[in-house]
Amino acid sequence: MSIDAPRGRSASVIGSLAENSSLRSRVTDVLRQAMVAGELEPGRIYSAPTLAERLGVSATPVREAMMELAQEGLVEPLRHRGYRVVEVGDVVLDEIIELRSLIEVPTVGRVARIATSEQVALLRPLADRLNATAAAGELQEFIATDTDFHLRLLAIAGNGRLVEEIRRLRGMSRLSALRRLYEEDRLGATAQEHHDLLDLIEAREVSGAEELMRRHLGHVRGVWAGREEV
Repeated sequence: MSIDAPRGRSASVIGSLAENSSLRSRVTDVLRQAMVAGELEPGRIYSAPTLAERLGVSATPVREAMMELAQEGLVEPLRHRGYRVVEVGDVVLDEIIELRSLIEVPTVGRVARIATSEQVALLRPLADRLNATAAAGELQEFIATDTDFHLRLLAIAGNGRLVEEIRRLRGMSRLSALRRLYEEDRLGATAQEHHDLLDLIEAREVSGAEELMRRHLGHVRGVWAGREEV
């Protein structure tokens, strides 16, 4: 079973990793990003050799990555068949976003109270990169940069366990509509919210930063996942 490259201008989430260091970690990250973006489709079964061929690596790091993703609840190992991508239904997605809101909204408020100008400045290039990747339809880079941005932002609050929990919850999301949003020229608007959020944090607008973070998470629950927002 192969992974078909997407049509149009946008790049595939799955790309060659043959020259990457820390191979298992990179394979895990890219497969997780492919699941979040919906390129590895929920309910479908993928074999390690097929994925390895697509990635340009051996089957061993793919199997190791899939076992790690199975521990996270993202795939289900099937004996002698491969790995089934776990479907995330509406109820589960709502629960994930509720948890993320309970954690991320007040944490962003705390960051708005304590962040230095230097810390905010370090995040600006990531926000720039999000605008660029959204405009180019580079979904692999968009998802990776979006994750990096939010985890670095939350890390300013100083709680490493909180950051790791959000990393896990983000991996369980399914942003199946990102490619459609790019094709409809709507992805850039949500990408720009990262700069807006930094502006609010730099101005120490705590309530404004919290409200924007709440609205931003609404995109994940709604339009990014191909659903109406509430």
